[in-house]
Amino acid sequence: MGEIVGAGLLAHVPTIVLPEEDRLELNEGKEITLVTGLRQLRKDVFERDDYDTVVVLDSHWATTVEFVVTAQQRRAGLFTSEELPRGMCRMPYDFPGDPELARNVEKFADKHGTWITAIEDDYLPIYYATTNLWKFLGEGLPDKRWVTIGVCQTGDMEDHLRLGRALADGIAATPGRRVLVIASGALSHTFWPLRELRDHEAGDPVHIFTPQAREADHERIAWFKDGRHDKVLDTMPEFWKYKPEAKFFHYLMMAGALGEQACIAKARQYGEYENSIGTGQVHLWFDRPTDGWTGTGLPAAPSPRTPHSRV
Repeated sequence: MGEIVGAGLLAHVPTIVLPEEDRLELNEGKEITLVTGLRQLRKDVFERDDYDTVVVLDSHWATTVEFVVTAQQRRAGLFTSEELPRGMCRMPYDFPGDPELARNVEKFADKHGTWITAIEDDYLPIYYATTNLWKFLGEGLPDKRWVTIGVCQTGDMEDHLRLGRALADGIAATPGRRVLVIASGALSHTFWPLRELRDHEAGDPVHIFTPQAREADHERIAWFKDGRHDKVLDTMPEFWKYKPEAKFFHYLMMAGALGEQACIAKARQYGEYENSIGTGQVHLWFDRPTDGWTGTGLPAAPSPRTPHSRV
């Protein structure tokens, strides 16, 4: 039986993969702590031997009629971002996938009333919400498998929770698999307009687009540190006012896999809460509690009959 042994809500902003001299120039001569945070997280978690697969819930990959999970034996190539080709240009990536896990996740779509397809096409595009984190956390660890699942732009909160439940079941159905789950994306996510943007590139949170968005981010970070996933989930309509990246679907998929409102895992923070041209960025890592993600010692995924309002 497979299991989720750790999970994280991690930032993937383009600045983290810029050359050091460029990062310092943008950040008033100081290193971006999102960089130092990922380096420490690698030492603390990703260089250990107690996991074999990483599943990235990618806020940049938006599908339309179904959820898609990558099922290639290996993904390798050069990545240039269509969004920021000057900063992310011909970046090499090369890592094994986990087709068995991908197919098992696909099998649980019907049980949870959703649509999931495992795709093994070698020409399937990859996005920097995956590659940027792999550069810090996976590169140089050739035996670790990486799988990506995209958000679905026609889905809502309930749909993404259902994907998470199917993910948990698919992992449990994969013998011996020990998995780290990454929700790759930001908190509040409003950019400064182009003509103002270059005045707000430093990491200081004073540059977050509004004080209200900054406060909403801090509130949720505090809840995560207290293990209050229930508060985060119950207040999603309020948080949507501050336009979290991808409607926070990356986190919602992770929450669905960890038990949703019943999840009690407390976050530890790597680096500071920082700005990226108006958006709120943070690295939060959740170790599995001794008694399981929900404190019961039971699998985290709830029954598909558990009532949830559609939002």
